[in-house]
Amino acid sequence: MEVEVKLRLSDASAHQKLTDLLSPFHVQTLIQENIFFDGSSAELSSNRAILRLRFYDGVSPCVLSLKAKPVISDGVSRVQELEEPFDPVLGRACVAEPWRLSVVDSSALLKRVREEYGVREEGLGFVCLGGFRNVRGLYEWKGLKIEVDESNYDFGTCYEVECESSNPERDKKILEKLLEENGIRFQYSEVSKFAIFRSGKLPE
Repeated sequence: MEVEVKLRLSDASAHQKLTDLLSPFHVQTLIQENIFFDGSSAELSSNRAILRLRFYDGVSPCVLSLKAKPVISDGVSRVQELEEPFDPVLGRACVAEPWRLSVVDSSALLKRVREEYGVREEGLGFVCLGGFRNVRGLYEWKGLKIEVDESNYDFGTCYEVECESSNPERDKKILEKLLEENGIRFQYSEVSKFAIFRSGKLPE
């Protein structure tokens, strides 16, 4: 189970103010490309699950993830998640021809998806839903590993702070205090990035 604090920043100026504030604690910036897949008969989404390929900095490395049964409440997200490394060349081939995911035999995660959700080689198998680009700044501050995201969709850009946590209520208060004391406007995230992508519009 992945548990994260998720706070949505109001706009680009709030994002800039926070990244400037955290700049002494900057560890790394990642350019992520997130591509999502479902079964041709919505076998995954009808069971509140989704398959994602994440590419970093254009080509390598690549991570395959299965996320299921997400719940987000009061700025805390909980989701069942499985991940495994995936060959980036094969990953690009699967984006171009999603049926290839049905015949990859080197992935334990894909084998589980095919068996548990019934996505089969017969018919179309998997379909590609598209995706979005995310620029993620990683920071280590007061014992927290903070991710500051700029998510670029075809219909606009969202800004969000995330922090994976074993004590989300405590860490949420720490982040809220940081933002409030520095006049950075925010609100609790109510939906996931994937849900925003699928809705085709930015949260109000």
